[in-house]
Amino acid sequence: MPIHFVLAADTAATVHPASWPQGHWPLPPDPALEARVRALLANMSVEDKVGQMIQADIKYVTPDDVRKYRLGSILAGGNSKPYGQRTAAAAQWQQLSDAFYRASMDTSGGRPAIPVLFGIDAVHGHNNLVGSTLFPQNVGLGATRDPQLIHQIGEVTARELRASGINWTFAPTLTVPQDGRWGRAYEGYSQNPALVAQYAGAIIEGLEGRLGTPQYLDAYHVIATAKHFVGDGGTRGGKDQGDAEVSEAVLRDVHAAGYPPAIGAGVQVVMVSFSSWNGVKMAGNKALITDVLKGRMDFGGFVLGDWNAHGQVPGCSNEDCPVAYNAGLDMLEAPDSWKGLYKNTLAEVKSGVIPMSRVDDAVSRILRVKLRLGMFEAGLPSSNPLVRDSAQVIGSPAHRALARRAVRESLVLLKNDGVLPIDPRQHVLVAGDGADDISRQNGGWTLTWQGTGLTNADFPGATSIWAGIRAQVKAAGGSAELSPDGSYEQRPDVAIVVFGEDPYAEFQGDLPNLAYRPGNDHDLDLLRRLRGQGIPVVAVFLTGRPLWMNREINAADAFVVAWLPGSEGEGVADVLLRTRDGRVAHDFRGKLAYAWPRTAVQIPVAAAARGEPPQFPYGFGLTYADHDHADRLPEDAGIELSSARAGVWFSHGKPAQGFALRLSGADGAAVNVTATPAATADGNLRISAFDYRAQEDARALVWSGSGTARAALVAPAPLDVERETNGDVLLVTTLRVDALSSDGASIGVGCGTGCGAEVPVGGQLAALPRGQWLRVGIPLKCFRDAGADMSRLQQPFEWTSGAGERIAVTEVSLGTVADRTLDCAAKGGRR
Repeated sequence: MPIHFVLAADTAATVHPASWPQGHWPLPPDPALEARVRALLANMSVEDKVGQMIQADIKYVTPDDVRKYRLGSILAGGNSKPYGQRTAAAAQWQQLSDAFYRASMDTSGGRPAIPVLFGIDAVHGHNNLVGSTLFPQNVGLGATRDPQLIHQIGEVTARELRASGINWTFAPTLTVPQDGRWGRAYEGYSQNPALVAQYAGAIIEGLEGRLGTPQYLDAYHVIATAKHFVGDGGTRGGKDQGDAEVSEAVLRDVHAAGYPPAIGAGVQVVMVSFSSWNGVKMAGNKALITDVLKGRMDFGGFVLGDWNAHGQVPGCSNEDCPVAYNAGLDMLEAPDSWKGLYKNTLAEVKSGVIPMSRVDDAVSRILRVKLRLGMFEAGLPSSNPLVRDSAQVIGSPAHRALARRAVRESLVLLKNDGVLPIDPRQHVLVAGDGADDISRQNGGWTLTWQGTGLTNADFPGATSIWAGIRAQVKAAGGSAELSPDGSYEQRPDVAIVVFGEDPYAEFQGDLPNLAYRPGNDHDLDLLRRLRGQGIPVVAVFLTGRPLWMNREINAADAFVVAWLPGSEGEGVADVLLRTRDGRVAHDFRGKLAYAWPRTAVQIPVAAAARGEPPQFPYGFGLTYADHDHADRLPEDAGIELSSARAGVWFSHGKPAQGFALRLSGADGAAVNVTATPAATADGNLRISAFDYRAQEDARALVWSGSGTARAALVAPAPLDVERETNGDVLLVTTLRVDALSSDGASIGVGCGTGCGAEVPVGGQLAALPRGQWLRVGIPLKCFRDAGADMSRLQQPFEWTSGAGERIAVTEVSLGTVADRTLDCAAKGGRR
């Protein structure tokens, strides 16, 4: 069904609670529980109560802190692992959880024992746990149209969480994304509020257990969190943490659609969004939190803030925000700011800025959730029966089989000119840089926040798409060959090319338009090259959202959207390949949960409201029974495909449109490179064309003479990358080092006269292998910390060195993925 996004003329932030759905908290009155809450409150000091209203991150809090401040909860953010590890297995999570629990129950100081909640973002399985079962991201699960599958995924996720000692997940995400440019669009099930509402109850009952049964919130289930209330998927331009400029009716009927069924299923926590509604930050919107969510919808759990989101409320900081508590938030997520928040909140409670009635309501709600979960009687997290059997629970064959089924059901077939299904008895070439990359097929929120910096070795028990295809082809008597660049030793009968987006999370995935890697045609060239050799080509696209792919679809005989399928890549082979005896064991079932754009600038939901059709409508998806003779799709993107718009400033050996490549010699004289070869006037730096993957798709730089010389990219207008700098974004250079200068090299940026920064990198480059192409990244924060103004970069890349240096460069871009990330402990300075 088409879902139209309609903006009403009146988009003021006025709330009319009576127009919202009337809810009824589904848990029956529990006098015994309420008596326990009153008794606990009576035994708590003001300090104890304030502690319960704060959540701190394990990177910034210790068990001794929990013992002293009686914090109500801890969390493990996407990059936070036990004891500072990069990744962690079950035993480390169990040990840490026990330590915090013991601290919270320590009454030696005369304080009451109140068990601490431990929350984590388990958003596609227990995705922070090494060896866990990783399911397709929600964008793929929406394509399955299978609420029962969603319920089972919730059950498995809960069991693996409990097996690692954790009792709370920040899931499900009930956003209804209306704009694929948003970097969190893949966390939403669908653009269709009805589908999101249908899934809400299913996933929550899977995670928490079904209301009215002994399984509800038992030792095999966890607390669920409906997030992000409300409107996070409707921000202007798809900007993360932006402003949803929509009417109250759209906010209610589209973006809040999942909350009534979530409350009806007994969800215990609702997380409030970073975003705003018509200029009002949600973390300070009392009308929506208190009057609508808690009042009209009768939500009886507690309301949690997002990661320091309260600090964005006007008049607030990360360490001080009475407005958020008074608006109805019961617990603030203050990962690194918790101690200052505790101090200021305590003072504001004592002074009456935050009324004691508000504090008692918040703490009562938190205590009720802990009591419902049975935390006061459960004992150490490691005493849970699933912890004792964790080796048999985490990543078990049954769990992985369910994830593999989810992969099969999520695949969407957009085109098939008869090449599918594939006879596995043939010689199959598997190409593309996503074919044997388990990190790529999982996306963000996978072992790390961004899901980057990982190898297949970080995923024990998981299967890449290549490994799944190879196993089935071999079992059928055929042969398979892996070649990321599409070269081959034996001419294949068919080629499967697996490619797609690099992992990302939150704002780091925001896009200016829906073009796929604008200015970088490597994947398109690979498809065209293989097909041009007369080889049937199947494209398998890994993505967190629909993107404009008309050229790639035209270049392939079949086009399959695999979304971000998770750890069980063999589910792709299950559908693409016939059985050995020629049968189709699994047909395509997936249907688009988001409409597919006709151009790179078309936002399908908004376009539908104007009567403009998408390329592929919501609900589209072929099966093997369909005889698809697709017409060639138009290849007009509707916008110039400039790599610079996507943070790619130098690609295929050439500057992005409008950018200049400038060489500066030791004498200070500069020259813009308009053709190669070229050199500085003093001859100290020479540039020439160089072959990387194709003819002259890189540039070689050679330094000689005395003094230092510099190669720099000059932007057509100052670039503002301050937001990217505040995240974990890297300046990534795809290069090979052939020789280094004894003078040492530096990478820098320029922001005008007297403004810039250089970071010495010669010593770290010396550790790189010679003559090998690598993506080398340096955090943007390095340049900011060394004195650069990252809001006005005029030269976003500079390489300075001296005689003897020889390097080749094919690409310079912003990104989150690098083969090697350089340390910036040794800082340069303002020039």
